[in-house]
Amino acid sequence: MLVMTVEPGFGGQKLIPHTLNKVRRLALLRSEGKLPMHIQVDGGINGETARLAAAAGANVLVAGSFVFGAENLERPVGMLLDAAIQPPLPEF
Repeated sequence: MLVMTVEPGFGGQKLIPHTLNKVRRLALLRSEGKLPMHIQVDGGINGETARLAAAAGANVLVAGSFVFGAENLERPVGMLLDAAIQPPLPEF
């Protein structure tokens, strides 16, 4: 399932925080066994928002501008990997 976390059509936008609520709802359906799926987020993904998206339940991250806008691909890719394997953020 693809969740757009920005307005489609323009690269380099900031993630719209309330779109992660959709990811959380989909993750709940997935965990209840109602919809076996991958949850992909596309838009505004960087080292910080990758962790938020993963904590919300996304397991596929699209990070075009963050990765391909960097001079050295190793740094942003490393940041995304670190974000993906960190423990989930606490819920409030």
